[in-house]
Amino acid sequence: MPDMHYQIAVLVPCYNEEATIGQVVADFRAALPAAVIYVYDNNSTDRTADVACATGAVVRHESLQGKGNVVRRMFADVEADIYVLVDGDGTYDAASAPGLVKLLVSTGLDMVKGARCPTAREAYRPGHRLGNRLLTGVVVRTFGCVFHDLLSGYHVLSRRFVKSFPAMAHGFEIETELAVHAVEIRAAVAEVDTPYYARPEGSHSKLSTVRDGMRILKTIVYLVKEERPLLFFSTAAASVTLVSLGLGVPVILEYFRTGLVPRFPTAILAAALGVQALLFFSVGLILDSVNTARREARRFRYLAIPSPHASFVAESKRPCA
Repeated sequence: MPDMHYQIAVLVPCYNEEATIGQVVADFRAALPAAVIYVYDNNSTDRTADVACATGAVVRHESLQGKGNVVRRMFADVEADIYVLVDGDGTYDAASAPGLVKLLVSTGLDMVKGARCPTAREAYRPGHRLGNRLLTGVVVRTFGCVFHDLLSGYHVLSRRFVKSFPAMAHGFEIETELAVHAVEIRAAVAEVDTPYYARPEGSHSKLSTVRDGMRILKTIVYLVKEERPLLFFSTAAASVTLVSLGLGVPVILEYFRTGLVPRFPTAILAAALGVQALLFFSVGLILDSVNTARREARRFRYLAIPSPHASFVAESKRPCA
């Protein structure tokens, strides 16, 4: 790999990670000596910010609670060529970062995701593993993502990906939004297995399997409506059509048999539902056309920002002295 000098930023969103943040900063400084490490404290009630500051990290604060809010602020504030986004809980392998960065630069990728390979049973709780598989399956089938570990918090991202990412999520559903954005702008992505460690003693997870799973599922539904409007509204139209037929067919059969319509309110309701189904489908068609234009605009915005790979190729072609 040519001796390129990329500006690398390690982004660490934190909430009450006093027990782990010092080691996380030290590990990533050792793995990426030239990188600037940013720790964004999200209203911690412990000494997270003080510990991070003592280890030499650039410490900033975000008052809006939630990982998604912190990531949105990070992406807006920090300027770099390559971004390493990682949680501050000490569970991700810092030693894997140089390899992930090298893969991103040398192959022209915009996202390299570190898939979690647990080093111990307690590192990855069964409830979280099951929830991750279910949600990943939904996203893969709906959007065509290539990831197997959708909810991993370990990412290496190019500048053009970061600066074209709208970041609308509030909490841990940000990982889902990152993956869907990659699909929508046709970004080049890869997933690499990385060690995943149990939380150190004295450190506690803030995740709730049911609560966070429901929030992520809600985000998936929202993203389907926004990014796949024809699928979303066609599904709604099909559901309403089935109800309309269930109510209307007996009335029609009764009319053909007797020439009478004894259940007039039911007939009116069935007809109204049929019109509603047609409206749903029409809305889906219109919004699908609008979304195509939106997707093209996002793609142009993404392409307007140079990729680190361009510098890598230029350096590779430079003749030796």
